[in-house]
Amino acid sequence: MQNQSFGILRGLRRFTEGSVIKIKINDVLLQTVTKVASFVILTFSVYLFLAGHHNPGGGFIGGLVVAAAITLLFLAYDVKTVRAGFPPVDFKVLAVSGVLLAVITGMGAVVFGKPFLSHAFGYFNLPLFGETELATSVIFDVGVALAVLGTALSIIYTISEDMCIWKR
Repeated sequence: MQNQSFGILRGLRRFTEGSVIKIKINDVLLQTVTKVASFVILTFSVYLFLAGHHNPGGGFIGGLVVAAAITLLFLAYDVKTVRAGFPPVDFKVLAVSGVLLAVITGMGAVVFGKPFLSHAFGYFNLPLFGETELATSVIFDVGVALAVLGTALSIIYTISEDMCIWKR
């Protein structure tokens, strides 16, 4: 049985050497489902981010879910197509700016004589929403989300660039 499978592999190797096999892939279904799914995933990531102050969630999982949605777009469409739809942002700069934002938020408490990462909150009025709470922990979570999003997409983009080079 083993000799037969090696014979088939040798025959396939001879058949494909020197010839180019072109396969047309129809991604219409994947692309259509991705449009709807990515919207749902991004909406859920906003919920996870906002629920993280009082419930499980926050910047880390919110950033990961956004990265998952963009990765789904990378899979359904070409990497260049997805990158063209977004503003030209270097993912490494996004990750570093997220870390800096989180550290600066934590250092803000030290300036006022409180321990590192002590958070403050206050209330303000929005015209349509009424009295709303603003906490520095939300700004910290934004920094964490940017750091996670930038790191995850930097890794995924680097892998996808390697795959594009491999396909050539």
